[in-house]
Amino acid sequence: MSLSSDDIVHTILIHARPAMVWSFWVDPDRMAQWWGAAELEPTAGGRYRVTMPTGQVMEGEYVEVRPHERIVFRFGWATGGDPAVAPRSTTVEVTLAEQDGATLLTLRHSDIPAPNRREHEGGWSHFLGRLAQAAAG
Repeated sequence: MSLSSDDIVHTILIHARPAMVWSFWVDPDRMAQWWGAAELEPTAGGRYRVTMPTGQVMEGEYVEVRPHERIVFRFGWATGGDPAVAPRSTTVEVTLAEQDGATLLTLRHSDIPAPNRREHEGGWSHFLGRLAQAAAG
């Protein structure tokens, strides 16, 4: 995926190994600890549905799944979220790299319409912080 200046990019150091951080992206019980109640099929072509505590529902499809290293999925809102970002209309790429026993996570969210970037930027900041807390235990 090429980097565009319009992409949202977050990099965060999480004090847990990549295998642990990975599990919070592919295990529904663990995802519920930081993002929302989840139905996941974490294989290329598999679908996912996440219901946030506020009732908003995200839906999408996995594009690439490399355990403990990389996950790419199509993202959008099914209900209650940003109507300009329909299910599978944007792309999220997450990479994990071990760094001194911790995980350097980089998230890139692309294809978001300009008027909607700020809200998604803030959302990722919030939820990646929750992920870091949950994964570090």
